[in-house]
Amino acid sequence: MVLVQFTVVMMRYVFGLSNVWMQESILYLHGILFMLAAGYTLYCDGHVRVDIFYREASPRYKAMVDLMGTFLFLWPVCILIIYVSWPYVSSSWSVFEGSRETSGIPAVFLLKSIIPLFAVFVILQGLSTVIRSLSTLSGEPPSSADSSTSGSV
Repeated sequence: MVLVQFTVVMMRYVFGLSNVWMQESILYLHGILFMLAAGYTLYCDGHVRVDIFYREASPRYKAMVDLMGTFLFLWPVCILIIYVSWPYVSSSWSVFEGSRETSGIPAVFLLKSIIPLFAVFVILQGLSTVIRSLSTLSGEPPSSADSSTSGSV
């Protein structure tokens, strides 16, 4: 993505050329990067969190907050995203929606498909969070994989 952006800037400001396909590809790459990495970021505990109380809390308290947050906020929001985006994505697929620009990328329908996929990935990571929280609440020691990702970012 950085190389494409560099190339677009060089072409435009040094050579006076532009390429709509390359400019749109930056938007596609940027959207795909953030949407598909959201689940992994949740796994690494890298999302923004207001941790006034959470930071200094015990592992059991953190597990309870994570469990409640997943059930009350994360999963309902992800299900809502899938429910609301489904007609949007399916109508895009029905016409194989392309770019508004003549020489743009003719695959907007693929880009829109990332929206429900994002929600599915976050739901799956939420399941992992639930399992880890239940494990902590039951008194099982954390596995080595859990200890390597715990900590604030």
